[in-house]
Amino acid sequence: MSSELLVELGEDPTAAQLGQLKLATIEDQQWPADESTLSKSETDMSQRFDPGSPRSPGDDPFYDISRHQIIEVAGDDNFGRKVIVFNACRMPPNHQLNHHKLLMYLKGTLDQYVESDYTLIYFHHGLTSENKPSLSWLRDAYREFDRKYKKNIKALYIVHPTMFIKTLLILFKPIISFKFGRKINYASYLSELEDVVKCEQLMIPDRVKEYDNKLRASLKPTAQPPMSPPRSPPLPNQIFGVPLKVLRQRSPDDNAVPVVMRDTINFLSEQGLEIEGIFRRSANVTLVKEVQLKYNSGVAVNFTEMEDVHLAAVILKTFLRELPEPLMTYQLYNDIVNFTSEPSDSQVTVMKTLVESLPEENYLSLKYLITFLAQVSANSEVNKMTNSNLAVVFGPNLLWGRDNAMSLSAIGPINNFTRTLLDQQHLIFT
Repeated sequence: MSSELLVELGEDPTAAQLGQLKLATIEDQQWPADESTLSKSETDMSQRFDPGSPRSPGDDPFYDISRHQIIEVAGDDNFGRKVIVFNACRMPPNHQLNHHKLLMYLKGTLDQYVESDYTLIYFHHGLTSENKPSLSWLRDAYREFDRKYKKNIKALYIVHPTMFIKTLLILFKPIISFKFGRKINYASYLSELEDVVKCEQLMIPDRVKEYDNKLRASLKPTAQPPMSPPRSPPLPNQIFGVPLKVLRQRSPDDNAVPVVMRDTINFLSEQGLEIEGIFRRSANVTLVKEVQLKYNSGVAVNFTEMEDVHLAAVILKTFLRELPEPLMTYQLYNDIVNFTSEPSDSQVTVMKTLVESLPEENYLSLKYLITFLAQVSANSEVNKMTNSNLAVVFGPNLLWGRDNAMSLSAIGPINNFTRTLLDQQHLIFT
């Protein structure tokens, strides 16, 4: 995905050979459609879209693309990087899809995240001769995705690769930069993604899961790949993945703000306010796991000794994302996603009412976080983290649907709500 991948495929005899490559067996092409075309969160949205776009599907220039859910944003991976997912099986036949608009939609999605570290996961199963893009489209895509897009992509995972995709990359190897080539990874089975991201947050299409099970079933018992590891039973002092109410009950001083939030925010307030790109960089996954284990084992964590601002930032985001219920709660999901329908002169009042309806632990923790983020934004000339940038980072970590879904049409309203909350925090939390 970079300008270094440019190749004039139109006249290349190799292009004709690639066009003849078998993408999927007949049996693969006959897989049934997903039971639900849209996620539960998508259907809960009352058809509201990005606040900067028209508010009805018929007027949204990209509705014919977004409705297929080909591209999704799936929170953060285990390194604290945003995860963008591309589902080949959700691409309709070529005559039903405007590939130029698909490219523009993909660019528009990535534009929101390319200033931060991010991971791209491509589910290849379901790409057939009926829905595969033309090679001229790939050429145009290479032209569009220049260094701006490749700089902060830390990994590209191709799941269920076929001979077609492997041959394509082999043929392109001479023109793929060495640095970008190192970022490409194959995952033959879904379980291989677990070291990178929790599969349950990826909204994997049913047919991809079924195909993965079929691949496993076809293997001899001795060749079976490891299944996704089961969830470990909670430790006695577990903090990550525990409800805020339980954490408050365990707190010796009945503090409503969890210790992880207090530790990370106190450290970042002292040493992170002037760090450029704070909250946009990833951290060493081994260190992240070590810190999580310390917290979950009841061991005190001292970020000052570690002297790693980005580690503390990732721990804060990870804690929020691993809450069993988002900080702004499922109950407020519809109200927040539909918030853009409120008249501008009443939005502060409505927002204040919504926030004050949160359980006390959620309200006080949200206030603690937003007050700190306002400090971060106040130093945006140095750290480059404006309220808008912070909203893009924290919005998906403050609210998601009950099925862990985060469709692109929901992200705009959620990020808009978060940005308004930051803009008006001095009026909301009074």
